[in-house]
Amino acid sequence: MTAKRMLALVAAAQFLGMTLWFSATAAAPRIAQHFGLSPVETAWLTIAVQGGFVAGTLGSALLNLADVVNARRLFAVGCLAGAVANASVVFGGSATTIIPLRFMTGVALACVYPPGMKIAAGWFKERRGTALGILVGALSLGSAFPHLLSWSASTVPWQSLMLASSAMALLGGAIVWLVVADGPHVTASAPFDSRAVGTVIRDRGARLATLGYLGHMWELYAMWAWIPSFAAAWLSQARNGAAAAGSMIAFIAIGSGAVGCVSAGIWADRFGKARIARAALMSSAVCCAAAGLLFGGPLWVLVVLAMIWGFAVVADSAQFSALVTEHSPKTHVGTALTLQTCAGFLLTMVSMQLLPVLAARHGWQWVFMVLVPGPVLGAWAMGRLRSI
Repeated sequence: MTAKRMLALVAAAQFLGMTLWFSATAAAPRIAQHFGLSPVETAWLTIAVQGGFVAGTLGSALLNLADVVNARRLFAVGCLAGAVANASVVFGGSATTIIPLRFMTGVALACVYPPGMKIAAGWFKERRGTALGILVGALSLGSAFPHLLSWSASTVPWQSLMLASSAMALLGGAIVWLVVADGPHVTASAPFDSRAVGTVIRDRGARLATLGYLGHMWELYAMWAWIPSFAAAWLSQARNGAAAAGSMIAFIAIGSGAVGCVSAGIWADRFGKARIARAALMSSAVCCAAAGLLFGGPLWVLVVLAMIWGFAVVADSAQFSALVTEHSPKTHVGTALTLQTCAGFLLTMVSMQLLPVLAARHGWQWVFMVLVPGPVLGAWAMGRLRSI
């Protein structure tokens, strides 16, 4: 079993599993019409996943679940549970049923994303930045894929899109359960340690890596979730196309992140993880501001902005994970990754809910400006981390 082969398999499984995240978001207009959802209830199709993920990662961190339980088994169980919850939306009767199911999908994904990172980290030590960059790139593609399906298969029933993403998640879980092996560079499982969370928090390097991650997450999922609405408003303003093209712009933006993650991972191993993360943060901050200045321009400007912003906004994500693994004890890597993602996704729930409220009052042109402080703060933290 070579490390490269294991990474390819885990990345493929991560791509398949993470299609569950935005499956309902991509089909949200049709789901809303089917169930008669209000705009607030429609927004909760995505926000509920974030909430479930936060609850799941918090519980996992406190229980050291990603360290006590073998990460491969945890990943497979998460894919199974998430696939069942996601598919059950098809048979739901109202918002009171489907929103809790989306919450449970998020809880299940807490057993997919951090354990997947731990599995990949276990196979790489010297080139961990590149490895985790590839893995987060797979996550980006998995998150973007439902938008591509929604755009390219607009006549396909939304129920088929949901069931397709569940089937893909089941396949991802099977790959990790049956084919992937544990790597030599992290502990496959460790005894429960009630002090694990405190041990991680007390390390200054882990704290700065997490602070950088928080700044990054303030922007990332808000941009991913609302770029279709922003693009639709842009196109309406420019009279260059139908609002449905927003899904394609979302796919371009989120899909470009896969290239950004892999490229940043290669650069990080060569020039330093904190340095590359800082560059990506500053680049995405500029894009946040540029979105408002360029709003309503030609379609090609929107496409170029989506590509550049999509590249930069997630390029640094894997490096925060790599940095926190380097500043955590070998037996607490899973807990450190889970704690970091828990804090980050908790913050996304604020920014994701804030943007549509502001857009309803002031329009979409300038709403992304409220995201600028996040990457700026993250860049400051990366500057401090480089001095350690």
